Amino acid sequence: MKGETLRTAFVGFLMGAALSGIGFTDWGEVHAMFTFADLRLLFTFMGAVMILALGFFLIKKLSKKDPGWRPRLVHRGTLAGGALFGMGWAISGACPSIALVQLGEGQLGALYTLVGIFAGNWIYGAIHERHLRWSTGSCLDD
Repeated sequence: MKGETLRTAFVGFLMGAALSGIGFTDWGEVHAMFTFADLRLLFTFMGAVMILALGFFLIKKLSKKDPGWRPRLVHRGTLAGGALFGMGWAISGACPSIALVQLGEGQLGALYTLVGIFAGNWIYGAIHERHLRWSTGSCLDD
């Protein structure tokens, strides 16, 4: 377990260093991406998504054993959640992982972003439990 934790931390450190190095932790760079003023980060993001899609495709095609991935229905809260996530990212300049990388860089403003992330999750949980109560599509619902 200890070795696995160290490997995970090392991979996380490398990922954080890569995200920092390409500019994903700079609010100005992220703003330029969202306003289409500079497409460098957008193309980087799109390239990463394409590489992951290719990787998942190859794993499924080349695996001797079925990885067990099944199509899932789109959750009815996905559109609203995606819009809120995107607005939060555009305003703060960070998604949850980037906020942690910013904190690692010493950008203490990332603490505000992290507080917003945790507050948003808490508010969603309270609203969901009291008013929505729809299936979240998680494995806990199976």
